[in-house]
Amino acid sequence: MKKRVKIDAIIPNRLLWMRFDFWPSSFRVIAITYTLFFYILLPSVSESSLLIGGEIIYRVTKGDTMELIGAKLGVDWRTLLKENNIDEKQILSIGQEIRTDTSKIVPKIIDDGIIINIPDRMLYYFKNKMLRASFPVGLGMHSWETPTGQFQVVYKEEHPTWYVPRSVQLEMLRKGARVRVVVPPGPDNPLGRYAVKLSLPGILIHETIWPASVYQFRSHGCIRVLPRDMENFFKDVEIDVTGEIIYTPLKIAVSDSGRIFLEVHRDVYRKIEDMNAEAKRLIESKGLSDKVNWQKVNVMLREKSGVAKDITL
Repeated sequence: MKKRVKIDAIIPNRLLWMRFDFWPSSFRVIAITYTLFFYILLPSVSESSLLIGGEIIYRVTKGDTMELIGAKLGVDWRTLLKENNIDEKQILSIGQEIRTDTSKIVPKIIDDGIIINIPDRMLYYFKNKMLRASFPVGLGMHSWETPTGQFQVVYKEEHPTWYVPRSVQLEMLRKGARVRVVVPPGPDNPLGRYAVKLSLPGILIHETIWPASVYQFRSHGCIRVLPRDMENFFKDVEIDVTGEIIYTPLKIAVSDSGRIFLEVHRDVYRKIEDMNAEAKRLIESKGLSDKVNWQKVNVMLREKSGVAKDITL
């Protein structure tokens, strides 16, 4: 007999400490069409999954670009252009409405700690058996891939100094840029105001002074976070907390009512030999082959939008 779990909250995908007063002003004007935050019981696995987010309306604020809006919402900016029939060269106007769907399947459930899914470009923070926060992150570019693996938070530092790795110094030299060895705290420091050091060699979770690079693959391997998200995460996360960086471009979940959701991301580091075959294997492993609309599945595999969608037959 299935154990039913009470819905704990109904809030948008950018779970921010279960309170709205922390949200930046741009998010206070979001109109929520619907939101989902509930436990989904999978029929063929023992652990629960979470489906979060929903359809929203975002209103453009001063300084917004499509890349920055995508970074705030955790949606690919190209998807935002397509969904809203906006030309890439079009200048956004303050108050302009951007409609999108932020639905995501949380890739792994733990009691306490951090899960970062590389294709998902999202960080999920669990505390006291609850999803405490989820927010978009920026990750390593192709030549500087963010590594996978388990880790521990080693220390936290406010107003950190950046000791530039030798490899990054060499890149500066190749590009003809000024080679910097040490960057003191301040507005020009790429680490921003807050840095959390992980036990993975050379990897930090840190605030970024380039917010539009969040939800992109532009870092040298570190995890970049928007200022508002990093400020709250830095305050709440504790030293010695454990976590894991995973690589899961395909996610599936089944609701208690039997609806099946699939989420497909780009295989950015090209670790999956055949995405179509992997999707088929995943669906078959859950015993769902005769319950899904394969035409919808094929469309999602082509689009790779990164949004969880209903594929129920």
